Amino acid sequence: MAKLVSTAFREVVFKECKMFGLHFDDCNAFGMSFTFESCSLNNSIFYKTSIKKTVFKNSKLIEVDFAECDLSNAIFNTCDFSGAVFDNTNLEKADFRTSVNYSIDPSQNRLKKAKFSLSEVYGLLHTFDIEIDRNS
Repeated sequence: MAKLVSTAFREVVFKECKMFGLHFDDCNAFGMSFTFESCSLNNSIFYKTSIKKTVFKNSKLIEVDFAECDLSNAIFNTCDFSGAVFDNTNLEKADFRTSVNYSIDPSQNRLKKAKFSLSEVYGLLHTFDIEIDRNS
């Protein structure tokens, strides 16, 4: 629950950190860039941040707010997105292929050339209220 008001993160690598409920949206946006490896960012907020090309690796992003973020070209390698919020988020060319539990409405987010695994496609289709047989 640290306060990040006007904090500048430039080329920072977080490894095996527990960072619950942090407001990254309060940070200094100039040159903001970081990488997260084996971190827990549960309940953190990235609202309206521009964090293109950010790498999230083996991380828990449970109930994280990514609304109105620019996550274009981001890499989400083996991440858990249970309850994460994506609303009007730029996810163009983002890579979700090894991640799970995301719920992303294609009509409310930019997904051009984003990568997803077939086994987790339900996370893109659930908003259409269709039935998908997960056992086939």
